[in-house]
Amino acid sequence: METCNHGINNLFEQLGLASSDKDIDLFISTHKPLLPQQRLDQASYWSPTQAAFLREALAGDSDWSEAVDELNVRLHS
Repeated sequence: METCNHGINNLFEQLGLASSDKDIDLFISTHKPLLPQQRLDQASYWSPTQAAFLREALAGDSDWSEAVDELNVRLHS
């Protein structure tokens, strides 16, 4: 079985956001820090579709999980 791991740039594309390294750094610096107890998918800046995608990616341990974990860590730090 072949697995496909996506990077954070691909994740931003999937979320419909600008996906260059500079754009990602700007997004993170603008939206961090999330409170320690706040889940990534519950941040107010996600659309319902984006939040559902993030929630499912983490809950289902999908191909996107690693990129979503990276985003989660970067937004909480």
